[in-house]
Amino acid sequence: MLVNLPITRSIMPVMKLIDRIQNAARQRRPLVMGIVNVTPDSFSDGGYFLDRSAALQHAEGLVNDGADLLDIGGESTRPGAEPVSEQQEVDRVVPVIEAIRSATDTPISIDSMKPSVMRAAVAAGASMINDVNGLRAEGAVEAVAGLDIPACIMHMQGKPRTMQVKPDYADVVEDVFSFFVERTHACVQAGIRSEHLILDPGFGFGKTLQHNLALLADLERFTELGPLLIGISRKSMLGQITGRDQTEDRLAASLAAALLSAERGAAIVRVHDVAATVDALKVRAALLDIDAPK
Repeated sequence: MLVNLPITRSIMPVMKLIDRIQNAARQRRPLVMGIVNVTPDSFSDGGYFLDRSAALQHAEGLVNDGADLLDIGGESTRPGAEPVSEQQEVDRVVPVIEAIRSATDTPISIDSMKPSVMRAAVAAGASMINDVNGLRAEGAVEAVAGLDIPACIMHMQGKPRTMQVKPDYADVVEDVFSFFVERTHACVQAGIRSEHLILDPGFGFGKTLQHNLALLADLERFTELGPLLIGISRKSMLGQITGRDQTEDRLAASLAAALLSAERGAAIVRVHDVAATVDALKVRAALLDIDAPK
């Protein structure tokens, strides 16, 4: 049975996280979000970290590699993925979040579209919501408003099971932009603070390669609406471009995508390969420091 656990977090870490995200957006020096999938079927690392000790070890490794945030997910959203129950998702993510929170102060994001999972995760120690469904599930907006923490709204055409079946747009950039305008308005009307909202164009979520490239090329357009979270790491679009069929062979392409996202205003890059991404962004930051006014 799902239970409503008491929220025991302090508001101070949340406010610091919001400040860090907004500063990253202003300075164009994105935070690095490390991925911890507690799933058997995620597209790149499904089944690797189902065990709590394995997930904790992976999370600690990502922190040591320089991750600014950790994103914990208990339901795969790869193309064709089947949904899981609320209870199953809670059972997967809550013990992992509790273990990570006891081991590190690194902010934790919960990657979920279910309000009950969001609440349970925040009670366990998460301080950010990452919703691929754009807070469109019944009760999701109200849950985030009540939790009073940052939330990422992602654009997805369709559902994970069918989203890659002939995705179609009149103009993908304008259609995604309009979606963000509508969703941010609905969220603010429901009581979510505008400064708590983060936007994700949803690369690979109901998009062809050409749709994805158009969004990446015009990424800066979305920055006027809020900080951006960009997740392209190891995705199939990179495999299509490079011919690399295996996800673990897409490191170079993933680094290129992270740097291009940073140049176009990303506040957060969500990645599998944290250490390499941190190093690549440090090289870019060194050039920014040279160009900065003395």
